[in-house]
Amino acid sequence: MTWLLFMDESGHDHKVMPLEVRGGIALHISKLWDFVRAWQRVELEAFGARLTDFKKEIKGAKLLDKDRYRWSTQSGRLSDGDRRKGARAFLTKGLQGHQPSSVEFLAYGQACMEMARGIFEILQSYDARLFACAIPKGTKPPIDFRQPDYLRKDHVFLFERFFYFLEAQKDHGLLVLDESEKVEDRRFVSRVERYFSVTTPGRQRTAWIVPSPLFVSSDMSVGVQAADLCLYCINWGFRLAQWHNVGPVRPEIERDFKPQLERLQWQGDGYREGRVFHSFGIVFVPDPFDGRST
Repeated sequence: MTWLLFMDESGHDHKVMPLEVRGGIALHISKLWDFVRAWQRVELEAFGARLTDFKKEIKGAKLLDKDRYRWSTQSGRLSDGDRRKGARAFLTKGLQGHQPSSVEFLAYGQACMEMARGIFEILQSYDARLFACAIPKGTKPPIDFRQPDYLRKDHVFLFERFFYFLEAQKDHGLLVLDESEKVEDRRFVSRVERYFSVTTPGRQRTAWIVPSPLFVSSDMSVGVQAADLCLYCINWGFRLAQWHNVGPVRPEIERDFKPQLERLQWQGDGYREGRVFHSFGIVFVPDPFDGRST
């Protein structure tokens, strides 16, 4: 059987996010359809509607931005029925170009929080594993860098940890990527395929990782949308003591979602140069062009 690693990235536009994070959520293929149906139930329970009916998709930057948090706390908690009614009215008025009422803003904000919490709950329920590597915002290669096909160390560490997981499971893994800008997609695939075909560690890891990625549109894949939410929460709310000066955090995201990220990330044994070490699914790489990591 096979694990699907639904991948996305966060902060690569170099705008407001404090880090650049690439990673994904691994789901076993035998549980994928049940996960999709559970996602649909959570969506209906939160919003009282499917967001695709209103030309929207679920993204971390939309569910958990500061406005949604503010809307959700501007008054007391609504009943489930009132929240769904108000959220549907908010979405309908958005399509019609009308201004929602204050109660509808409240309902939609609380629906977004409910959806985000629900996604983390079903990820845990279906034994998903989180893998992600973060680097400082705006990291650039050295001036004299002349290796356009070089797969950066953060990406190498990401695939390394996915390999350790698959090896322990004795299952194969497929990479499922969010389709974004085709030129950049081709460049990334070229680097991935070169790593898995030319380097010794890469060739070894093809024993369990299928090195030819599949591309999907994020609005058609709840797996990619789940990855987007997790990476957004890492970007704004996941820090370890040894991650020195890596950018600001949003306390509300750290409070509400860091514990879920810690439970969801893969943990297991890795090995390198004859040494076995305990490894984690979320890693920060200070300089992806020289291999140092913490």
